[in-house]
Amino acid sequence: MALGAGAARPLPHLPAGGCLPLRLLLLLLLLCGQLGGGQKKKENLLAEKVEQLMEWSSRRSVIRMNGDKFRRFVKAPPRNYSVVVMFTALQPQRQCSVCRQANEEYQVLANSWRYSSAFSNKLFFTIVDYDEGADVFQQLNMNSAPTFMHFPPKGKPKRADTFDLQRIGFAAEQLAKWIADRTDVHIRVFRPPNYSGTIALALLVSLVGGLLYLRRNNLEFIYNKTGWAMAALCVVFAMTSGQMWNHIRGPPYAHKNPQNGQVSYIHGSSQAQFVAESHIILLLNAAITMGMVLLNEAATSKGDVGKRRTIEGLWKIPDFLH
Repeated sequence: MALGAGAARPLPHLPAGGCLPLRLLLLLLLLCGQLGGGQKKKENLLAEKVEQLMEWSSRRSVIRMNGDKFRRFVKAPPRNYSVVVMFTALQPQRQCSVCRQANEEYQVLANSWRYSSAFSNKLFFTIVDYDEGADVFQQLNMNSAPTFMHFPPKGKPKRADTFDLQRIGFAAEQLAKWIADRTDVHIRVFRPPNYSGTIALALLVSLVGGLLYLRRNNLEFIYNKTGWAMAALCVVFAMTSGQMWNHIRGPPYAHKNPQNGQVSYIHGSSQAQFVAESHIILLLNAAITMGMVLLNEAATSKGDVGKRRTIEGLWKIPDFLH
């Protein structure tokens, strides 16, 4: 039947795939919105973390952290800053004298960075005490203290990001050099003035000057060969025992194992030493020298044979220890 001129005509049938481009466009717009929102959220989170760290740094140069703060500000992304962490045990019941000495050097380094003109939000100094963050020690499989680690802005710490404390020591200058190698941040160490050396030198000069003044009419003791020999031997003993190395490297006096409490006075490596080890070497060298003097006296003296044999026997003791 023919339709009239005014009758409605059916619309042409659209294929089912005709709406596919529109759906893809809507999906892409939705994904872009989510990605943009996620990126904005990361930026806001990063800004909050940096602002919080800067606020803590304004109060104290070294930020104390527990397990929660460590995981949030050091381990968890996003980060665009480096963090140097000192893992230590400063509580008195831990009896870690090395930790206290290393902490003093660490404070000097952190203060030098905090009050320098180059200070920025690219590097932060933090500390985790065992009694405040034992879970952090367990998470990192750490069983000794003190330990210094660098956490880079991206990625996990590498082997070089752990400071070689046993070989290099914990002097602030050595820590600054290590940080410069890992972060390209150069810190000039400024130490607070220490007048103890100046006062000691002034007292020594005053003592010597007073002694010379009192003995001004009899200065024969200045030409005493035995006195000068003893002074020279003291210098030799100090140098040969490693005292200069201790002064430069700043090693700990001894090492106490935090697990079993055993104290080690001899370092296990041939490239490092403890202060106690140098004292032991000094005493052994002094004993050997004394034995040589006694042996010489026994050979040149005209005393009885029993006394000479006794001196010779005493000489064998330091020789055996050596």
